[in-house]
Amino acid sequence: MDDEHMSTHTALVRLASAMTALTCAVTVSVGSAGSGTAARPPVQDLVSPRTVPGAAQLSQDAHGVRFHTAGVADVRTGRPIRPMDRFRVGSITKTVIATVTLQLAAERKLDLDDPVTAHLPAPTAALLPCPGDSDSRAPGCRISVRQLLTHTSGLFSYTDDRAFFRRFFGPGFTTHRFETHKPDALVRTALAHPPYAAPGERYRYSNTDYLLLGMVIRQVTGRSYAAEAHRRVIAPLHLTGTSFPGTRTRLPSPHGRAYTTTGTTTGTTTGTPTSSSRTADATELNPSSAGAAGELVSTLPDLNRLFGALLRGTLLPAPVLRQMRDTTDSYGRYGMGLFPVRLPCHRTLWGHNGEISGSYVQTLGTTDGRHLVSYRVNSDAPVDAAAERALLTAEFCPKA
Repeated sequence: MDDEHMSTHTALVRLASAMTALTCAVTVSVGSAGSGTAARPPVQDLVSPRTVPGAAQLSQDAHGVRFHTAGVADVRTGRPIRPMDRFRVGSITKTVIATVTLQLAAERKLDLDDPVTAHLPAPTAALLPCPGDSDSRAPGCRISVRQLLTHTSGLFSYTDDRAFFRRFFGPGFTTHRFETHKPDALVRTALAHPPYAAPGERYRYSNTDYLLLGMVIRQVTGRSYAAEAHRRVIAPLHLTGTSFPGTRTRLPSPHGRAYTTTGTTTGTTTGTPTSSSRTADATELNPSSAGAAGELVSTLPDLNRLFGALLRGTLLPAPVLRQMRDTTDSYGRYGMGLFPVRLPCHRTLWGHNGEISGSYVQTLGTTDGRHLVSYRVNSDAPVDAAAERALLTAEFCPKA
């Protein structure tokens, strides 16, 4: 969760600055004929001997399905990453939450321009300052559901709180990793800080936005965001490796290990790990600190199936899907649970990435959802932007 680690927005900026229906049967191939393949899969360049033990890529297009892997899933046993391994997908959770919210809007159970306070439990709504309060920039009743979806609410991201970050994504990770967090408490952490901006004034990625959307879903439907997402997205698409763990600390089987540099890395001022970097096992943690902003667990095949169905219009009516991809409010940076990535060959992809302790993943696809790639590493160390660019260029840009 993007961001963080739960700082997906940092990964998004890293990539953007550098590059301005699957079944359980997956064919493992290296260097096979077809679009997006190479003798040496670019996913190998995502692996770093000291900080990123393993990486994997699953691609799907008219030529079929291809799975590439590099490094290992477990540094102790040497086990490779497998296609059906479960792992934490961080802020890709936001794509699911946005989809459910937009489905509710299409069903007229809410309006995107409704004030969010109209769809929150009273105690939480009361926390948000409203017009007339002493701070003229106080958001409160002026924040709309749309602004939460597009990260233009101005609300401070609770993961930017220095004490919270140090406890759960910094030196205190080992001590605090199993603690349970309630969404309203996380919202209180966010609201202890002034807003970044007035509602609608500018784009600023905030995990608080999607925590609130999770609460909106419960208030509107009477069911938790996890139950509603399962009913509306996970079950209809048969995403058998995808789940909302809640407070469960262990990953479902099968899975490899996850490794974090949190609290162990000495970095430069740019955040790039130095040669003294080392990793610690982060496989088990309580994802309630991410909640509706980033708790989801999934697999590479499930992610391709999810984004393929979404981009092809299976989950949303065409006009609503166009809204989801509308980046006007963010000046081209973010829609609603989706963002665009523009490649050097002038192709634009749509998807999302996610980062949480021990994991980084990104799923992207063409506008029609027929060419997709999901790739991940089992570490939260910064992924080399040039390696990501090379992977996507090899996959999506036709060779001359």
